[in-house]
Formats: sequence, structure tokens, C-alpha cells
Amino acid sequence: MHILDEIVEKRKEDIKKYGYTFGVAVPEKRLRGITPFLLKKGAVLEVKRASPSKGDIAPGLDAAKTAETYAEAGAAAISVLTEKRYFKGDLNDLMAVCRSVDLYAVRTGKIAPCVLRKDFILCPEEIDVAYRCGADVVLLIARILDDDMLLEMVKKCRTLGISALLELRLDDDLRKLALIAEKAGTDNLVCGVNSRDLSTFAIDLLTPAGILDEIRHIAGKNVRVIFESGIRTPKAAAFAGSMGFSGMLLGEAAARNPGEAAALTAAFVNAATSQNAQRWLSFAKAVRAKKHLSGGEKKPFVKICGLTSASDALNAAECGADFLGFIFCAKSPRNVSAETVREIKKALLERAEQSGGKDVGSLPVLVAVITECNSAEGRAAISLAEEGTVDIIQLHGKTASNEFFEEEAFSSLPHYVAVNVSTEDDLDKIDELRKIGEPRILVDAQFAGKIGGTGMQVQGSLCTAVSKKKNCGLPAEFLPKISVRLCRTMSRSL
Repeated sequence: MHILDEIVEKRKEDIKKYGYTFGVAVPEKRLRGITPFLLKKGAVLEVKRASPSKGDIAPGLDAAKTAETYAEAGAAAISVLTEKRYFKGDLNDLMAVCRSVDLYAVRTGKIAPCVLRKDFILCPEEIDVAYRCGADVVLLIARILDDDMLLEMVKKCRTLGISALLELRLDDDLRKLALIAEKAGTDNLVCGVNSRDLSTFAIDLLTPAGILDEIRHIAGKNVRVIFESGIRTPKAAAFAGSMGFSGMLLGEAAARNPGEAAALTAAFVNAATSQNAQRWLSFAKAVRAKKHLSGGEKKPFVKICGLTSASDALNAAECGADFLGFIFCAKSPRNVSAETVREIKKALLERAEQSGGKDVGSLPVLVAVITECNSAEGRAAISLAEEGTVDIIQLHGKTASNEFFEEEAFSSLPHYVAVNVSTEDDLDKIDELRKIGEPRILVDAQFAGKIGGTGMQVQGSLCTAVSKKKNCGLPAEFLPKISVRLCRTMSRSL
């Protein structure tokens, strides 16, 4: 049984035993006004003591004081976890937060942050309880509610004048959103996409990006969409903010370090769209498209690297390569010039136009691989990215990534990092990159101090460790075989 199923079953037992208030004394009627939810871009900060995946996060947390800190940090809304068994919260926390933000509003003359009841709500009676406790919005998790119940609960929120935050992630969740749009309307609805899979608690920062456009297509281009979970640093918050989300929900990061809430909030709110954001939005949609074409099966993308001629690049593209890599490193025998890459790009476009233009939109992604940002080769590659000749930069190794992240002007350029691994200690770099919001990381072998072109495979044990960290979804013993077989196949083709 997945943890989400377990939580739901235990909740049903508790409702049967304690009722919809779970034994907490709540007012007979609502005692405060209603604050609209997320009318402009903002952060939702969470009152959270524990979770099934992390255990205790902030067990001594004072809900009222934390809410005041969040309000002062600029939170647009405050989420209150009211689930007791796994998250150690209850309805007393919700009422305490409502009182705290109202006092903040009186003291400062500012509008109080909206208050969200975040829980595994299963029936309309629980919405009534949330409303009486003072909640302005309630979380509805689409995957745990059937069509009829979900429709009834959205309509219940509208009747009470509060908002519904509908959490989506699966294809069937999007179907339910379409049903709500048709049968109930979306005027009181805000959508949220959880980067954390509630069945396994694995995090993928590209999951929200992958369905953002689909949500807006279904519910309207002006629908508000929240990026939920997985953000731990201001850099990661800025990445989420740059992709066009209306809101960001912060749980663990805010609860563990309330003093960091202002920096996290500002990073999200102030982030503007960028080339990097647009590239990852495009890639996230490509991941979903590839999964649908393969019948739901996870399949890897194929990158052919070290190309130096238009003929080889055209052949690789015709064979179905998803990425074409070009090396910008003077020490490499496959080092390529910027002019050569421009010629290759031109040849690819001409081939696509000769086919009637139907393939122009599906060209392989062109990757400039650099080992140093400040070398002549690195600067040439960066210029190609700035002008749009290459689609993304591969920062290969520590030197390239350190130089890139130290230069603020580079931050908006499309990029990912290749981490060279030869021992378990090298895997720490993966954790560092995930923490700052890098959504994808390439792992490459390292042998005898060389960082590429050795022909060596990553050790099987390291593949297993990487798979656990990145949730890549492929058995570790299969990964080296994929690499070898693809290289052999493409070498015969080229």
C-alpha cells in the first residue's frame, strides 16, 4: 500500500471515531471575513511540524508565531497542515493562524495573508468545518476524490464563498479538471501541481512545468497555478518563479528556517521569465509527449555528442537522436568551432525545410559542451547560446559549473550540469545541484583525472546510488548497457 492510500484509510478510521472535527472544539459559525486567494503572484508558506518522508521537521513550532513571521516575510497565503497522525497538526493550528493574521492586519493596516487548510479532505462536511475555523481556501487532492465528490466539494466551496486549491498531477487529474470546468466552472478554483509524488514522495521539479500549459488550456489562460513542494533555496524558488507560476507553496524549507522565508518569497516573486525557464518548460512537455507516445513507459532521451560535421549531425538527426552535442574544449580531439556549429544548424534547418517545413519544430536539441566558461571556447559557446544557435549549454565538470553560477549574467541562459563520478563522494555534487533547483543532471564517468572522452562506463554500484538520488526510473544494471548499445548503433550509422 502506498503512503497516500495509507493516510486516506487511517483518516477514514479517525473520522468514524472522532467525527469531522477530529475531537477539536470549533466555532458553530465563522467569526472572520474571507480573504481572496492569490490574486497576484505570491508565496504560500506552510505551518508544518512533520511529514511521512522527513519525520519531524519543526516539532516545537508555534503556529501563531510562525504565521506572524510568515506575514512579515511577505507571504500571500499561509498553509496550515491539520492532519494529526503523519504531520502532527490539527484544527487548533488553523484557528491559531487565523487569529494571528487578523491581529497582524489590525496592527499593520495591511491585508492579512489568506489562510489555507491543507489536509486530505474527503467529504463536504470537512469543508464546512474548515470554513467555521476561518479557512479562506481548502486543498482538494484530485487523485483521492471521485468525480461526483470532487464536483460537490468545489460547488460547496463556491457556496461558502471560499476558494478551492485543486491539486493535480496525473492524467486522470486533468480529466477531472476538465469535468469541473464543464460542470461547475473554475471561478473559485486555483490549481496546484505537486512536484512530490504522494505515492512514493519522490520529487521531480519538472512535473509542474510539464502540465502547466495543459492546465491553462483546460481551465483558461488566466487560471492561477501553484508550484508545490521541492523548493529549498532562493535559487530554486527563482527557478519556479521564472516559469510562469502564479504561486509557490513552501513546506519544509519555510518551517525549518522561518527566518529564510522572506528571501525565498522575494526570489520567487521577483523572478522574471528567462531562456532557461523556456527551455525547461519545453523539455518538460517533451517528456510528457514521449511518455504518452510510448504508452506510459519511461524511455530515455538519446544524446549523440562530439559531432564535428554537418553530415554526421544530419545522420544522427535522421536516426532519431534527441540531442546533438558539440564540444568546446581546446584539449578535446573533437573540439569544434562556433562557425562549424552555425553551419550545422543551417544544414539541419535546410533539411527540415526541404521536407515541407514539417520537421522544423522537431529538430534535435543542440548542446554546447564546455569545460570552462572563461576560455575562448567557453565564451564562443556562450555566445552561440545567447544568439539562439545552440539550445542549451552543458556545463561539464566542476570548473565550468562553478564559473557559470558565479556569474549573474549567465543565470538566464539554458543550461544543465554534467557531474563526473568515480567514487561515492562525487555524488554530493548531485545533492548540491538539486538543492539549488537544477531540474536535470547528467552523470558521466571519470577516469584517471579525465572528465570525458575516456570510453569508460560509470560503475554499476554508482549507477544504483545515482538512480536512488535522481529517481531516474531505470534499473542501474541496465544503464551501462543502454550507453554501450546506443554508441555502437550510432557508430555504425555514422
